[in-house]
Amino acid sequence: MSLLPPQAALTRAVAGVIAHGFTVVARNTRGDSFYLKPEGCAFALRISNHARTPKQRKNHPDAIASLVIRTPQTERSVDALVEQALLNFAGARRTREAVPPTD
Repeated sequence: MSLLPPQAALTRAVAGVIAHGFTVVARNTRGDSFYLKPEGCAFALRISNHARTPKQRKNHPDAIASLVIRTPQTERSVDALVEQALLNFAGARRTREAVPPTD
């Protein structure tokens, strides 16, 4: 089984999340961070090659789950990472939607 370079793995991950009904709503100029949301949802799933910075946290407080790919991955491992990120997103969404916002 061959390894995908990190950028190709990110591209596969984004496509995998899109296949589950998400749409890219934002990306950075370098093309290494993507924010995706399901239709009608206030929350986003972030896919990137690096951890979030304080500036990114400030600019995208709606990102409630992240998938970070820094190293080469097999297609199977990318697919598994996508599935786990979708589960994390669903759990975080249920938690956020169950707790009323505080002002």
